[in-house]
Amino acid sequence: MKKFLHSNAGAAVMNVLLAYLVFMLSRVAFLAENWSVYSPYLTWKGAGQLLQGALVFDTSALLYVNALYLLLELLPLHLKERRKWTSGLRWLYVVTNGLAVASNLCDAVYFQYTGRRSTVTVFSEFANEGNIMSIILGEFLSHWYLVLVMAAIVFLMWRCFTRSDYSVYGKRRWLYYTAQAVSLLVAAPLLIIGVRGSATAGTRPITVSNANQYISRPVEAALVLNTPFSLIRSIGKKPYITPDYMSRDEMERVYQPIIRPATATDSTNCLGKKNVVILIVESMGKEYVGSLNHSNIGEDYKGYMPFLDSLLTRSLTFEYSFANGRISMDAMPAILAGIPMFVEPFFLTPASLNEVHGLPWHLKQMGYSSAFFHGGHNISMGFSAFAHAIGYDTYYGLDEYCASKKYGGMDDFDGKWAIWDEPFLQFTLDNINTMREPFLATTFTASSHHPYNVPEKYESTFTDEGGNPIHKCVRYSDMALRRFFERASQQPWYNNTIFVLVADHTNQSTHPFYKTDLGLYSIPIIFFTPDGSIAPGVRSDVLAQQTDISPTLLHWLGYTKPYVSFGCDLLSTPAEQTWAVNYNNGIYQYLKGDLMMQFDGEKVIAIYHFKTDTMLRDNLLGKAPEQAAMEHELKAIIQQYMSRMNENRLTIPQ
Repeated sequence: MKKFLHSNAGAAVMNVLLAYLVFMLSRVAFLAENWSVYSPYLTWKGAGQLLQGALVFDTSALLYVNALYLLLELLPLHLKERRKWTSGLRWLYVVTNGLAVASNLCDAVYFQYTGRRSTVTVFSEFANEGNIMSIILGEFLSHWYLVLVMAAIVFLMWRCFTRSDYSVYGKRRWLYYTAQAVSLLVAAPLLIIGVRGSATAGTRPITVSNANQYISRPVEAALVLNTPFSLIRSIGKKPYITPDYMSRDEMERVYQPIIRPATATDSTNCLGKKNVVILIVESMGKEYVGSLNHSNIGEDYKGYMPFLDSLLTRSLTFEYSFANGRISMDAMPAILAGIPMFVEPFFLTPASLNEVHGLPWHLKQMGYSSAFFHGGHNISMGFSAFAHAIGYDTYYGLDEYCASKKYGGMDDFDGKWAIWDEPFLQFTLDNINTMREPFLATTFTASSHHPYNVPEKYESTFTDEGGNPIHKCVRYSDMALRRFFERASQQPWYNNTIFVLVADHTNQSTHPFYKTDLGLYSIPIIFFTPDGSIAPGVRSDVLAQQTDISPTLLHWLGYTKPYVSFGCDLLSTPAEQTWAVNYNNGIYQYLKGDLMMQFDGEKVIAIYHFKTDTMLRDNLLGKAPEQAAMEHELKAIIQQYMSRMNENRLTIPQ
């Protein structure tokens, strides 16, 4: 046995087992960092199933990562007897596995913002961020304990690496070559089986979506997977593959994303050519708004946005309203072009080069001017490119802000992402005042964001009362919105304007309700008109999502031409026909009526009465009469989405 352990094959086996250990240690760190997300639902039975899946994906990933090491370890060459060769193998092993562990630990933090393991598109997501190194450094400092975990794991790999000892073969050259050749021949098929995730003939290699067979909640897929696997298996993959759920005729019959508005003569609720101001508020989850939580948190709950609460008394909002994605990149396509996030952020796919007619393009046909505002670097997150693609006349970013002598330029930069909300919203107002009416102005705030800082002068004013660091940022952004509306109310265009306030996505949560698969997408959607032309109230009869915003606005403004949108006009769509959809770790979540269905692309895995079963504990799979119809509808939505993305059919020929 001792001789075997120091043979090439024995060393390879021992080092693969060590790789299993370090991968699992990094998963334990991932779980510990995100314990509040997983702990309410973990059971011993469920943990065993998760572990089973984790071993499958770890096997595939660590064999990818260690393929070169294994080849060099088992290759029958005598030059390997040199000490420099074994030292080189040790360095190769520690560096490659160290990078794999580092990616797992990085995702332990980044998961809190995306809700999933990173894929190769993460590099495109941050490709244009000039401050990325300062962000990474800040994360290192704030998560120093994970850096220590990383150092400990690297030390473990270095010390426990098993070197092969060629003396075990003695002077028998034939044994040396035979043993290593046999080891290589045995290892090759095992490597292929491990990478594929199955020894069954005719099966496809496992992909990210295979994690769904080991989980009970979509968010658990990130616990089963590991980041190296997600990165490797997404290289060169086409995100949009058109499924063949049904015939094209059947797809068109079941779901049609072409919205045909009422004509100008019979349109109801038309308000005329009002100005439109859309405020996309960074991380403004519904949890932070007191008056929207009296039913699920308590009557005494005040939240962290007192100004927004006061505005809600004069606004139209919705009891059930949802984001279509989990990151900022997902919000713009959904809100402004009716495109939800399926599989990957739209910005990061080849489909982003398709022709898209967004809200500003449609309103331009009605004589509107338009401008988009975001206080980050002008190429940040791809916002400026998308704003131009969907028809905005002008883009105002960090460059334009710094060119204004009225403000503090880079002194007002938060050091990480963008200009602080308070001055940038005032800058937005300055430029709105120069726009020709009717106009569409959209601003995307940034301060309610990691690393959860507020301007130095407000550090004693806004605190993280409530337990989460983001609470002080939300309070600051609420103050910035109040000052925006105070000054806007003095402008001549104010009373003839529709204001829309909507979050891009949710963020840190305290209450269990907002940590469920559905709570992770619960955001406010608010319509406000100073003249009261939109009747205030809270509608509980409809389901609202970000993709409904543009169709609903176009109805109010009297737009009459057909257009493509994966959303509903909430004014003319019967309440029972409204719906919402989002994509959660490889699972489509489809809401209609009182039910939420979870579908993995092939089969329904869960269905819940989400309005009464708020914690999603009672899976009605196979028991709800509506399940078959909902599955058919969702399949039609997915097939329409994929086919239109791949065929460049996101517009109506004019």
